[in-house]
Formats: sequence, C-alpha cells, structure tokens
Amino acid sequence: MQNFWTACGHQHLTRNERAWLSPTPDYWRLWLERPELALVPESCKAEKRLHQALLTDPLMTVTPADLKAFKDSDARENYQLFLRLRDDVQGAGSLEAAYVGWVHGGNIQLPPLFLDLVVQAIVCNVLADEPDAWVWRAAELLFRRQRITLEAGRVLAGDSDTLDALQATGGLGEMGRMLIEGGAPLKAVDVKVLHKDNAERYFAQREGLGRYAFLLDMTHEIQNQLPHGLVLNMVNARSGLKSLAEVLSRWVQHFLGVVVHIEAVQKVDDPAWRWHVGLDATATALLNDLYLGQGLDEARQQQLISLFKLRFDNPQDMRSDVRGKPVYLGLAMNEKGLLKLKPQNLLLNLPLATEV
Repeated sequence: MQNFWTACGHQHLTRNERAWLSPTPDYWRLWLERPELALVPESCKAEKRLHQALLTDPLMTVTPADLKAFKDSDARENYQLFLRLRDDVQGAGSLEAAYVGWVHGGNIQLPPLFLDLVVQAIVCNVLADEPDAWVWRAAELLFRRQRITLEAGRVLAGDSDTLDALQATGGLGEMGRMLIEGGAPLKAVDVKVLHKDNAERYFAQREGLGRYAFLLDMTHEIQNQLPHGLVLNMVNARSGLKSLAEVLSRWVQHFLGVVVHIEAVQKVDDPAWRWHVGLDATATALLNDLYLGQGLDEARQQQLISLFKLRFDNPQDMRSDVRGKPVYLGLAMNEKGLLKLKPQNLLLNLPLATEV
C-alpha cells in the first residue's frame, strides 16, 4: 500500500484471506499515541499505569475498576471508546467486518473521528498500488469533510479542517495565530488545485497542514472562449468526479463482491427512474424530492454538486424488481457549502439480490 497517510495506521494492518485488514498489536499501540489517549502532564497514576500496560499488551483485558480509578472523566470516556473500538474489531476479525457490523447495526456508538480513521485505513487497502493522485485525492471525500467553492465556473473541493486552520494561522501554526491576533498582516496561503504539474508533490507532502492542502476540481464541463464570441463546452477530462466514481466502484466491490460501473452525469432524464442513493444527507433529501416530482428552488439546485449513474456488471446481482435498471447517486453540499460523504450509504441502500 502507498506509504503515506500513516497516521491512520494502515502500515500496521495485515490482509486476511479475503483481503480485508486485520489489526496487529502495533496498530493499537498507534491509537494509544493519538492525542485522545496519549499521556499529558495532568494524567493521574491510574491512567499512566493503564497506558503503560496497554502499550506492553494492547489486547489485555481492562476491567471497569481500572477505568473507575481515573481522576479525569474525559480521559476515562476516551479509553472506554478506544476499548469498544478495539474489542469490536478484534471480535469481527478485520476493520471491514467491524465496519459492516457498525453500519448495519444502525446504532454506531463511536465518535465520527474514529470511524473516519477506520475508513481511511480501508481506503488505503482498496486503492493499494493505485498510482493516480486524482484517485487518492478523490478518496479523501470518504473520510474528510470538504468545503465546496464555486470559482469562475469551476467546482472546487478543499479539505474543510485544513482550510479553516490555514485561514486562522496563515499556514504558520501557533506563531501565525499569534501574529493575526496581534494585527500583523500575513500573506494569503496559496492552496493549489491538484494538477499534473504538482501531482508528485501531492504524494510527497505527507505531514502537517500540507497533507490535505490540495483542492480537487469537481467540474463537469469546462468552457473555452473561442474567437467571434463562440463558447465551446468540453467534458473536463481531469474532473475529480470521474476519479470519485472510480473510488466508489472499488469501494462497492471490496465490500459487497459485486462489480459496478459508476459515471458522473449532469441530469437524470429517465422516465423509468426506479432507485436512487444519496451519498450524503443533503443529496438524499434532494433526490427524494426529485423522485417524487417536486421542483427544487434555485438555492437547492445550487447545492447539488453532481449526479452519478451506477450500473451492475451482472444484472443478476440486483433485486429482481429493478434488475437491469440504473441506480442514480447524488452528491450535494449543505447550505454552508460543506460536504460530508457517507460511504456507508452504498453498503446499506443498493438494491442487491438476496443471494449476494
């Protein structure tokens, strides 16, 4: 697997016979080094004792009494969540099996951050040996919230947390924050759109804010101004939508074992529209209204980033009542311009045949 995004711990996971990821003790040790669990000067003796014991034996049994002795209730809760994650994954045998159990259970009792880190590690497995930077950047949408910007007819996706941090610090960390608070002017941070000229730097830039500092162009079409006032509309060959469709296709095959083909489309012109799946909460509501024939006002139309058409390679993998019909997918930003894709929706809501 690509040797970056190491913070999610994919380098400490091994593939089982199904090519799903099984944890090693070092995977759990990496979790113990995360800010939520790492020791701080205020850590009490009980926390220090348990932390050291878990580093020695990450799979040791932890009793309620061990946690009750913690003086800090937040630290106690963090350890409870970590142990729930550890026990769920160990019991399921792999990250993928645990993830399927969580999303099908419908009552996920883990923080979104924990789930995002699990998804990120699984993405590294799904995209093993993938050389295309656009595919990897598009895959960030599965576990990182995006801020969508419309600029000169282009739809640009940027990592929300990274953009917020860069805006707050000018890209200079705490020193930048202090300068801004002191009224010192800072040069605007130059965040680059992923391009063939900087694709290699995307892979090399692995640490700090630069790790997620590339924008993804998700424009359907680009317009070229020609002489005499003519405008030529062309499909954007390097649109991140195409790369995202590739990631989602591989995500479905990895989990469900069925081959699907997904392509971005600009509209649904299908009188026999039978099935749709929203890839996020906003898109789900928009598609439901469109399916029912309800019109969308201009503001809601602007929230829709893209539609996709999904087809099963083998129609026998579909439910008999919709066999051979396309499945339409939707991707949208909320009213604040934020997008949080939910990859679990593709595992829960596709019209699969019972035998799959």
